[in-house]
Amino acid sequence: MNALLPVAFVLCWSSGFIGAKLGAGTADASTLLMWRFLPLAAVLLAAAAFSRQAWRGLTLRDAGRQVAVGALSQSGYLLSVYHAIQLGVSSGTTALIDGVQPLVAGALAGPLLRQYVSRRQWLGLWLGLAGVATVTLADAGAAGQEVPWWAYFVPFLGMLSLVAATFLESRARTRVAPRVSLTVHCTTSAVLFSALAAGTGAAVPPAGSSFWLATAWLVVLPTFGGYGLYWLILRRSGVTEVNTLMFLMAPVTAVWGALMFGEPFGPQTALGLTVGLAAVVVVGRGGGAHRTRRAARSGADRPAAARRTAVRR
Repeated sequence: MNALLPVAFVLCWSSGFIGAKLGAGTADASTLLMWRFLPLAAVLLAAAAFSRQAWRGLTLRDAGRQVAVGALSQSGYLLSVYHAIQLGVSSGTTALIDGVQPLVAGALAGPLLRQYVSRRQWLGLWLGLAGVATVTLADAGAAGQEVPWWAYFVPFLGMLSLVAATFLESRARTRVAPRVSLTVHCTTSAVLFSALAAGTGAAVPPAGSSFWLATAWLVVLPTFGGYGLYWLILRRSGVTEVNTLMFLMAPVTAVWGALMFGEPFGPQTALGLTVGLAAVVVVGRGGGAHRTRRAARSGADRPAAARRTAVRR
């Protein structure tokens, strides 16, 4: 089951870029995001009334931290992705720019979280970046539309927002139940996007069925699947491992876009996908080897009497 979690996470997270493209031509980004989170927050808040046990022990400080995490990881990140796609940046390129996230997170993991990043993991991170660069060049060469140069910095800001949320959550002293954090995050996004849509006069949804199809897609796959699995894998495997999976979003989105929208997919994109897969394998093995060495050192540091007691048990 654990082996299926990364696969499901990559597919569900990548579906968010596809869903954003589906909805880009139907309404403004703020409209789409408002109606993505309003009904979702209502359902989650109603469900919270029947799961009060999970909410017990949630302090005001914990709730405030989850509001901040939701504002960064959902509101800030998604608004940048949707806005970039509406500016003309392709879904594949947006995913490619987000692919820089693992390198940023890996570089900051040591000084901020005191998490050791092994040499093999660094090799995997740079290998993944090479795969992202390979697909980026292929996508840029195939692009025939005029896009403002500054539009490519918009998803970059979203990537930084998600990195900030990741470290903010990782530094928390107490762990909040996943259903609680998801409810707080989605409610925060619903409030922020509703205020943004209302303030810009874009709160009224279009009547077309394509808008609601895109909205349903975005609620089910990227929110419950991708976003929920992101935090689950983060808690189980750590920052480096979960963010290395982000290297796969760009090539997977490129393949998906080619099948669904007829976007170009050539040998260079295929090469980038292969390199991204290799990066995930390298980082995963590097983390496992380090954990084994760290456990061995911890055992060696224990007093001899304690080790003998452990053997007898």
